Amino acid sequence: MTMTAPRVSEGPPGDLTPAPRRVPAPVPRWWRDASGVTGWALLVAVTCLWVVHGGLGDFGSLGDGLTAAGRLCGLLASALLLIQVLLMARIPWFEQAWGQDELARTHRLVGLTSFNLMLAHIVLVVLGYAASSNLGLWSTVWNLAVNYPGMLLGIAGTAALAMVVVTSVRKARARLRYESWHLIHLYGYLGAGLALPHQLWTGRDLTASPVATWFWWTLYAVAAGSVLVFRIAVPLVRSLRAPLRVVEVRHDATDVTTVTVAGRGVRRIRAHGGQFFQWRLLDGPGWTRAHPYSLSAAPDGRSLRFTAAHVGDGTSRLATLQPGARVLVEGPYGRLHQGVRTRRKVLLMASGIGITPMRALLEDLQQAPGDVTVIHRVRSADSAVLADELSGLAAARGARYHLVSGPRIPGRDTWLPVGAQHLSDTAALRHLVPDVADHDAYLCGSPGWMDAARAALAAAGVPAQNIHHERFTY
Repeated sequence: MTMTAPRVSEGPPGDLTPAPRRVPAPVPRWWRDASGVTGWALLVAVTCLWVVHGGLGDFGSLGDGLTAAGRLCGLLASALLLIQVLLMARIPWFEQAWGQDELARTHRLVGLTSFNLMLAHIVLVVLGYAASSNLGLWSTVWNLAVNYPGMLLGIAGTAALAMVVVTSVRKARARLRYESWHLIHLYGYLGAGLALPHQLWTGRDLTASPVATWFWWTLYAVAAGSVLVFRIAVPLVRSLRAPLRVVEVRHDATDVTTVTVAGRGVRRIRAHGGQFFQWRLLDGPGWTRAHPYSLSAAPDGRSLRFTAAHVGDGTSRLATLQPGARVLVEGPYGRLHQGVRTRRKVLLMASGIGITPMRALLEDLQQAPGDVTVIHRVRSADSAVLADELSGLAAARGARYHLVSGPRIPGRDTWLPVGAQHLSDTAALRHLVPDVADHDAYLCGSPGWMDAARAALAAAGVPAQNIHHERFTY
């Protein structure tokens, strides 16, 4: 393992220390619990409406019982699908209470549950109708598909949702480019929309009473309205009112680019170091697909800056980006900012390109000399992105900066390089930060590296609530 000596500088008071920045006030964590309770309450309400409209009374025969159970599965699947849409509608209060990392994990869990319930709905309803008629199984399938209003649209919606679920499996995602996965994932909205006519025309639970009709129409309207407002209208209005443009493109390496944007709209954006935006660069084909890039410098009210590695078609375009290009942004997003800080001492720990939000955090954090330690894990010193800036910022603020370089240890889940294989993960962490148990820790890097770093922090005595991280894998 190669480590630079920690750089610590007291510095004369006020010479290079920035003016105090406004500490963001995060949405209280109880909002997360409240939104979770609301989700469960919606599922309970769906079940109660099913009961009130005779769901339990339909179990008098095999066919009717299967159909009733299928109806309940379909209703719960629809409610979960709409909850899933709400989770990823980028509603500011949800996003700040949960963070994109937890929202994405919950979104996947809810989506998988919804899809399984939808499949159960299809199977149970078909079997129920077949058991109640003389048509037989395949004739029943044909009759339902062709003769029932909205059913063909429902089948198309199911196919669209199935495509989204299949491509969301980890192995499938690993084989897809981000751009392809993103385009396919948008079919989830199409699937939800195509299922609506089928439910309204043939779903008796949606039209059995004014209360049921009001409940479902409100749920659909809230979900659709949230997407239209927070994912389309707000970013569009913001960008049209005060356009942002690229003012500088810097090539830090053959596969790393730093982009700075500016414009009157920047001062209206209340962003903080550690947060990220969804960026659309209007420089040619592919501009419709947004990419999540973290800020690599603390916002100063005049410009926003991000640094990205070239890992796909979208990021590779950055190499040819020219100043003057228009930019659309959504955000800021993420809880990886100083507003979630609970302790005076802070450890910023990152690997590879994950150092970019840590660089912005180092600049943004209110700190006294010795309060902040940065651990920057890279494969080689030559590949250390923003190392010079980090070194300079650490010296200006009296922070400690450790550059830890070397190839990974083969056959071991660890955050350490091969040169430190004689040390345990926890021992190496305590060697660099002896009082690490008294720190808040911020993490950013590849998923495996972050898991190893979290385990080392926990073993070193850092409570889970003091470890802040967000994953940016899709």
